[in-house]
Amino acid sequence: MNRTRVAGYLFALAAGATWGTTGVLSTALFHGGQDITGIGFWRVSVGVLGLVIYGCVHPELFKVDLKGWLLVFGGGGFLVAVFEVAYPYAITGVGVAGAAALLYLAPVVVAVLGRLVLGEALTPLRMSLAVVVMIGVALTVSGGNVGAVLQGGPGLKIGILGGLMAMLSYSGTTLLARWSVPRYGSIRSLFLELFGGAVMMLIFLTLFHRSPLHRAPDGGIPYPVGLAAWTFCLAQAVGPVVGANFLFFAGVRRIDAAPTAVAATVEPVVGTLLALLLFGQQLTVWGWLGLLLVVGGVATSYRSEARD
Repeated sequence: MNRTRVAGYLFALAAGATWGTTGVLSTALFHGGQDITGIGFWRVSVGVLGLVIYGCVHPELFKVDLKGWLLVFGGGGFLVAVFEVAYPYAITGVGVAGAAALLYLAPVVVAVLGRLVLGEALTPLRMSLAVVVMIGVALTVSGGNVGAVLQGGPGLKIGILGGLMAMLSYSGTTLLARWSVPRYGSIRSLFLELFGGAVMMLIFLTLFHRSPLHRAPDGGIPYPVGLAAWTFCLAQAVGPVVGANFLFFAGVRRIDAAPTAVAATVEPVVGTLLALLLFGQQLTVWGWLGLLLVVGGVATSYRSEARD
């Protein structure tokens, strides 16, 4: 058994589990009246602030070559900004179920692009497991009514576009991390991506009159207001933004991008179980079958990586 690969897989699983808390924390902020476009900016910015404080004690964090600024700050920041803006629109356009189903097309995309871009192995098992967990996620979030997942009102097209953009940005971030983390380390790579994402979100949202610093045209509050809102925002920064990405980078540093993406699909499983425990949401038989497919696919992938 290769201990390095097993450790990488466990890190990726832990990252997915931590990301699974995003829905609960975001729901709390939505209920507090915060505008949907501002959540991503503020949780990323709080994470950046924490890393800057760390950098004051460890100034080597800021020592990056030109390629790092261009590819990780620029390219990675762009991917972070796209995800943080597009995914909330996916949720509002096609619902949480539809957004999650679109997002977890990513393992299939990562498996293919990992071969084309990074030269990673594209084995029949890896591809099959990516498809299995994708189907499992779709069943979990839809309760078996897969045909109704992408049905909606006037915002349907925007929601689908947002979901696909979030999926592509997540896939791109996974591949970029596979390249950047061995070169710059987890902390520096995360700092560059989040810093670039915060800067780009501030610029683009302001250009489209959705500045996270001022009230939205429809009266939405784009920034946390009150102790509870800031607490939820801080929890997102510490958990899903910084903590989960550290875990994910630790995983992608040890194993290929494809199995890392498969392992991270435990996110909707954790989110669904939290919804069951905290909000009393019920799960159909098809939904439980979907959970089993995700868990089974992840477990099979784990055993495969452990044997290699």
